[in-house]
Amino acid sequence: MLATSAAARSLLLRSRAASSAAASTLLGSTRSASLEPYSDYGKSLFTGRIADEYLKKHGSSGDILKDPSWTKTHSDVVAKAVLDWAVDRGANTYCHWFQPMASSGVRHGQTGQVQNMMMKFNRTTNDVEFDFDGKNLIKGETDGSSYPNGGLRATHQAGGYLAVDTSSPIFLRGDTIFIPSAFVSYYGAALDEKTPLLRSNAAISKHGKRLLKHLGLDIGDRAVVSNIGLEQEFFLVPREHYYRRPDLQLAGRTIMGRDAPRGQEMCDHYMAPPSMANPALACMQEIQDECWRLGIPLKTRHREVAPNQYEFAPLYGYNTTQIDQNLMVMQIIEEVSARHGLAALLQEKPFNDVNGSGKHNNWSIATEDGIMMLHPKAINNATGNPAAFAVIMSAIIAAVNEHGDLMRMAIASPGNDFRLGACEAPPAIVSTYLGDDMTFYLSHFKDGKGEGEYIPSLKTLDLGTREVLPFEVPAEDRNRTSPFPYGGARFEFRAVGSSQNPSMVNTVINTIVAEKFAEYSDRIDAGEEPHDIARQALNDNWRVVFNGNNYDEAMQKELTDRGIWRIDSGVEAVARLTAEKNVKLFEKMKVLTKEECESRQTILHDHYTGTVEIEAKCMIDMIQQHIIPSVKAAGIGPLGDLEAAITTLKSALKEVHEAEDSYKKAQLSRVLRLETMIDIRAVCDAAEEVVPANLWTLATYKELLFLDCHTSVPTEQEPTFYDE
Repeated sequence: MLATSAAARSLLLRSRAASSAAASTLLGSTRSASLEPYSDYGKSLFTGRIADEYLKKHGSSGDILKDPSWTKTHSDVVAKAVLDWAVDRGANTYCHWFQPMASSGVRHGQTGQVQNMMMKFNRTTNDVEFDFDGKNLIKGETDGSSYPNGGLRATHQAGGYLAVDTSSPIFLRGDTIFIPSAFVSYYGAALDEKTPLLRSNAAISKHGKRLLKHLGLDIGDRAVVSNIGLEQEFFLVPREHYYRRPDLQLAGRTIMGRDAPRGQEMCDHYMAPPSMANPALACMQEIQDECWRLGIPLKTRHREVAPNQYEFAPLYGYNTTQIDQNLMVMQIIEEVSARHGLAALLQEKPFNDVNGSGKHNNWSIATEDGIMMLHPKAINNATGNPAAFAVIMSAIIAAVNEHGDLMRMAIASPGNDFRLGACEAPPAIVSTYLGDDMTFYLSHFKDGKGEGEYIPSLKTLDLGTREVLPFEVPAEDRNRTSPFPYGGARFEFRAVGSSQNPSMVNTVINTIVAEKFAEYSDRIDAGEEPHDIARQALNDNWRVVFNGNNYDEAMQKELTDRGIWRIDSGVEAVARLTAEKNVKLFEKMKVLTKEECESRQTILHDHYTGTVEIEAKCMIDMIQQHIIPSVKAAGIGPLGDLEAAITTLKSALKEVHEAEDSYKKAQLSRVLRLETMIDIRAVCDAAEEVVPANLWTLATYKELLFLDCHTSVPTEQEPTFYDE
C-alpha cells in the first residue's frame, strides 16, 4: 500500500517511541506518554506559537495577528515572518487561495489559486533573491470573468481582486503557502463563497452584541462568533473499477447500475472494524496524518452505513477556518485515496438504494472569549438573566420558521436531489427538533408559566451486572430525521450535502438569526421587554417545532398542513434566493445586494443544468459504447428500447439548450434527470440483469461497493499500513 514519505516517517517515529517506552518499562523506569512523534503536527499553520516565534525575529509577536489592522500597519513584518517560516519548511511559492462559486462536484478542491514563486532574479547581477513583501501578501488580482459570476463580470470588465482573510490562518502544503482570501469584482461585488459569509459574521456579531447587552451582558470590543463542526462523509471504491465507470469519473455518481445482491440491509457496515485486508484504513490514516500536519484537527474516523462509506469529523472551530479546512480535507481525501489504489466519491448519492453522504453542519454561537450562547446555564449565568437562553432560542426558532425557504435553498446542491428524504437525510421540510425536556421548558416559558433555570434531566441505566456499573445518560434521545435538531449548545443542520462548500449554509443561518437579534434589539430599544418579545415569537412560530418522525408520510403531511416551508425541488428552492422578503433580508443585514442575489441564483441554476447535462451525455456514451455492444454480443436484452433512449436523451438536451433563461433550463433539466433518465436507467439495468457477466464491460455495484470482498494482503507480504 502506498503512502507519502511524510506519513511513513511519522509512523516510524511513533513505532520508535513505542519501542523506547517498552524498553524503559523493562528497565523498571516510569515515563509519561510522549508527544515527540507528533511534533510536526500543526507546524504547517502560521498561527499560535509558530507565528509568534517567527514574528519575534522581526521585532513583533503573534499578538498582532489578532487585530485585522495588521494588514495596514504590519504587513511587511508579517510577510518577512511568513517568508522565513515558508523557507524553513521547504516552500518557495505562494498563492491567494479563494473559493469560486458553483464548484461542488466539478472543481478539484473547490478553490482557485495562482501560484507564484517567492523569488526573482536581480536585474543587475542576475542573482536569485527573495521577492515577497507585504503588498504580495495582502492582495492579489485575477480574471473575474473566467469564473461563474452570474453576469457580474464580463470579458471586457474582467477585474477580480483578492484580499487576505485575516480570520483564517495561512497554511503550507508541499512547496506552497496558501493565503485564504476573499474574491470580489472591481466594484466590490462578491464573486466567491467566502465574502458573504464574512459579511454574515459581521451581522451576527453586531446584532448579537446588541441583544446580549439588552439581556445584561456588555462584551465591549469582543465579538460574537459563529462556531461550527463539519462531519464529512464519502465513499472509497477500487480505482481499477472506477476507471470502468465513465459516470463516476465525470459526474461523480452512477447514473445506471443494477443493485448488488447485498446492500446495507443487514446493518453490518456502520462502525464495523476497518479491515486490514484492504487499503481503506491505511488511506484514512494517511489522510488524518496529513491533515494534522496542516493544523486540521481531524479527530474521528469510522465506517458509515453503506458499503465502502466512511466519515471523518474534526473538532469544532471558527466558521471561516472550519470551512477552509473542510475544503482542504475533501481535496486531501481525493488525492491520498489515489495513492492507495482507491477513488474517493464525495457526491451526495453516488449509488442507488444505499445511503448517500452528507456534511452535518453543527452550528453554535458564542462570545469571542468562549461564553456559549446556546448553553442554558452558561449564558444565563453570564448575563445574570434567567430568561436569556429562552430569548435567544426564541429568536432562532422564529428565524427557522420564517426563513425555512432560505435554509432549503442553501442545501440545494444537485446531489441532494436523490438524498433528501431518504433513510439517511431529513426530508425537504424545514422543522426543528428540541427534545421533550427543552420543548417542555420553552413551552412553559411561552405560556408564562415560569422562567426558571433549564436543567436537562438524566436517567440511570442499570444493566444488572457486576462488571458494568450503573451509568447516567441524557434523557433526550437523538432525532436523526430532523433537518435542524438542537443537540445541547448547538444546532445540527443535517441536510447539508457532502460535496457542498458549506459557506452559503452558514451565511444563511447567521443572517436569519442576526436579523431576529436586530428585530428584538430594535423593539427593546423602543421600550418592549425581552421576555414579552420572546413569548410572542414562540407563540407565533411554535409550529416549526417538531419532535416526531420526519420520515413518516403522515407526519410529513401534518407538517405541510401546518404551513412549514416545504420545497421538494432544489431548482425551485434556489429560486427563493430572489424572493422579495429574502432580498430585503440580505440587504438589511448587508450580506448580499439585490444584484448579488440575482447573480447567485443564475449561477446555481446554471450549475444544476450543467451537472445534468454532464450526466445525460455520460448516459448517451455509456449506452452507445458499452450497453448496446454488450446486448448485441449477448444476443439478449432490450436493444430497441436502448436505441430509442439515445434519441430521447438527445431531444431532451436540445430542449434544455433552447430554453430562454437559466431558471427555465434548470426546470427542464430537473425533468430530464428525475423522470426521463430514471426511466432510461431502468432499461439499462434490465439489460445488465440478462447480459452474461463476461460480456458486461461496465463495473458493477458488486465490484465497486465491497472492498472487503475484493482485496487482500498477499500471504508472502508482512501486513503493514505504510510501505515506502
